[in-house]
Amino acid sequence: MGQVLKKILIKLLWVGVVFLGITVISFWVIHLAPGSPTDLQTTLNPEAGVEARLQLEKLYGLDQPLHVQYVGWLKRLVRLDFGQSMSGDHRPVWDKIRERLPLTFGMNVASLLLTLLIAVPIGVAAAWWRGGAFDKISTVIVFIGFAMPGFWLALLLMLWLGIAWPILPISGLTSMGFESMSGPGQWWDVTKHLILPIFIYTSGSWAGMSRFMRSSMLEVLRQDYIMTARAKGLSSRVVLFKHALRNALMPVITILGLSVPALIGGSVIIESIFALPGLGQLFYQAVMARDYPLIMGSLVLGAVLTLAGNLLADVGYGLADPRIRVGRGRSR
Repeated sequence: MGQVLKKILIKLLWVGVVFLGITVISFWVIHLAPGSPTDLQTTLNPEAGVEARLQLEKLYGLDQPLHVQYVGWLKRLVRLDFGQSMSGDHRPVWDKIRERLPLTFGMNVASLLLTLLIAVPIGVAAAWWRGGAFDKISTVIVFIGFAMPGFWLALLLMLWLGIAWPILPISGLTSMGFESMSGPGQWWDVTKHLILPIFIYTSGSWAGMSRFMRSSMLEVLRQDYIMTARAKGLSSRVVLFKHALRNALMPVITILGLSVPALIGGSVIIESIFALPGLGQLFYQAVMARDYPLIMGSLVLGAVLTLAGNLLADVGYGLADPRIRVGRGRSR
C-alpha cells in the first residue's frame, strides 16, 4: 500500500510540474504575438490617443513586467479565478468558457464513441482476414480518409447537403423559430445541426485509429500464447475476443488519451466553418482579439485535459492488461 501511495504522489507531483511548465511557456508565447488588446481597442477609435492606450494598459496590468503579470495571474489561478475578459463585455473568463463547454465536449465525446464503434471492428476484421477482400477494401477507404482534409470535406458536404440538396442545416446550432418548437422538435433541430460537424470530427480520426488497431492486432496474433490457444482447439471467437483483442487495445487506449486535448484544438476549424458557439470558436475569437485572460483560460483547460488524458490512459492500461496494474503482483 505504501508503494502505491508513493507512486501516486510522484505522479501527481510530476503532473504539477508539467502543468506549471505549460502555463509558463503559454503565457510567454501569447505575449510574443504582435498587437495587444489595447491596440485593437484604440485603433478604430479616432478619439483614443496615446494617453488612453496607456490608461488601458495600466487598467489591465500590461504596463508591468511579464514575470510580474504571470505571478499575478498564477495567484488568481490558485483561487480558481481566471480573471476578466479584455474584450467584448468584460465578463469573467470562466463564465464564458462554461457556456461553451457542453457543446464542444458533447460533440467530441460523441465523435470518440462513433470512432471506436467504427475503427475497432474495422481494424480487428482487417487483421483477422489479412490479405483478403475486406482488408484491401478497408485499406483503400482508410487511405482516402487520410488524404481528405477535414475542412475540404466539410465545405463539400455543405455544398451538397445544404445547398444543392437542402437536407441538413449548415450553420449555427438552432433554426429560426426554435423557441416556438416542442421539446422533441427542439431536440431534433439541434441534432440536425450537429450531424455534419460530428461526421467531420469522426471522419478525421477513425481512419488512423483503425490502422493502429489493425497493426496492433496483427502483432498480437503473432504471439506465442495465441498460437498455443489455437493449438488447444479453442474456437476462433474465443481466441479473438478473449485473448487477442484485450491486448491489442493498448495502442488504442494511448490514442484515446492523446485525443482528449482535441476537445479544444480540433474544434477551432469545424466550429468556425459551421458557426457553432463552442470552445473552438471562442478560442479563435480570443486569439484574434489578443484577449490574454481568455486565451490563458482556454490553454489551461487544454493542459488539464491533456494531463487528465494521460492519467486516464494509465488507468485504461491497468483495466486492459492486469499485468501492469500497480502493486498487484507485490501484494500477493
